[in-house]
Amino acid sequence: MAKKGARDIALDVLNRVDEHKSYSNLELRNVLDRSEISSVDAGLVTELVYGTIQRKLTLEFVLSQFVGGKKVQTWVRNLLLLSLYQIRFLDRIPERAAVHEAVEIAKRRGHQGIASMVNGVLRNVLRQPEVWDRLPKGDAVKQIAVTHSHPEWLIREWIKLYGEEATKAICDANNRAPHTSIRVNPLKTTRDELLTKLREDGSEAVASVLSDQGIILDGGHAAGTRWFKEGYYTLQDESSMLVASAVAPQPGMRVLDACAAPGGKTSHLAEKMDNRGEIIANDVHPHKRELIAGTAKRLGISIMETMVCDALDLPEKGLGLFDRVLLDAPCTGFGVIRRKPDLKWNKSKEDVRSIAQLQYQLLVGLSTMVAPGGTLVYSTCTMEPMENQDIVRRFVDKQPEFVLDETLRDDLPAVVRDKMDESGAFVQILPHHFDSDGFFIARLRRKD
Repeated sequence: MAKKGARDIALDVLNRVDEHKSYSNLELRNVLDRSEISSVDAGLVTELVYGTIQRKLTLEFVLSQFVGGKKVQTWVRNLLLLSLYQIRFLDRIPERAAVHEAVEIAKRRGHQGIASMVNGVLRNVLRQPEVWDRLPKGDAVKQIAVTHSHPEWLIREWIKLYGEEATKAICDANNRAPHTSIRVNPLKTTRDELLTKLREDGSEAVASVLSDQGIILDGGHAAGTRWFKEGYYTLQDESSMLVASAVAPQPGMRVLDACAAPGGKTSHLAEKMDNRGEIIANDVHPHKRELIAGTAKRLGISIMETMVCDALDLPEKGLGLFDRVLLDAPCTGFGVIRRKPDLKWNKSKEDVRSIAQLQYQLLVGLSTMVAPGGTLVYSTCTMEPMENQDIVRRFVDKQPEFVLDETLRDDLPAVVRDKMDESGAFVQILPHHFDSDGFFIARLRRKD
């Protein structure tokens, strides 16, 4: 049996996502782990899968103009969408090569009739390139949704919150591949030293403007270098690096990270504490405990103690009070769509309401673990006020012993300050602001 190529494997993943109603990153890992393909081909498979899902609505709109209401088998539809993605969005793949590969796959998986249909549809698209610039009939919401490939309900929400132009900018940022950002481990080196080493190794590395520990790389396998393996840095998005700055822990403090996996923010806290003090790193998933411990070991951190517990139950565990508590809450994740394109298709407005209830419960429960004069930081990787600002304001209104900490402004970089609320106690980063993940951070102080 001939070994499958990258397009065949990408089609397998797309089919499995549809069949199992699962997330593409899980199916991608499952399929790639069983495939004997090169790292270059694995990269192409990943790009094809994520890109096709990311641009799904645009691709489906174009396809609908050529197949109309015809009933098309799921795998054939996925093959056509996969091929249209290559034709439109992958310049390095010749259009006719994409068509040829699609026809060959159709022959192997189906019959000559299917192959002829696939060939006919794709060649018709090539003959009518103007089809990509046609806008759907309807209002601005529908047009933005199709052009930028986001669900209409989400576009409607964002226009209401941020305006039409900002919504388009958010969508554009979501559709771009994320750059690679790393966080320098100050327990082992400095940013300037690591920048020099990376550049000597041939990397185009530049300092981040969002974090004094951040570096942006031009790509490559950042987790495969000796510097990563020896703990000189870890992978983390720039926006996420702002969380530890907001927590602002000092050496010798007691710190709780209530939802810690995979340990990126927790290890950042430990670095800021100069590996002195005590950090409880908790997560609800037992298998993630090893991820957190592994991150700590690689970075040379010894003050992190891991535990497995539902964060709602932490107040009953007799852990005592903490100088700093971080609740990086479970959320809808709309700030990380560029990394997890399935999110925008699998989440609904009802999901926002549902998870907001859990977030508020967690915030109230964990607030009891903050020592007088201590700090509680609430963060999410989403952009929905119902999960962010609304929760924080409601909490402060009902918990008189807590106040918004306006000094947060002093602990964040100058470039971030104009993204802050007037109170100076919370910040909402949108994906297009710094070409990084969308993130919300609020800081609350318990009165003495």
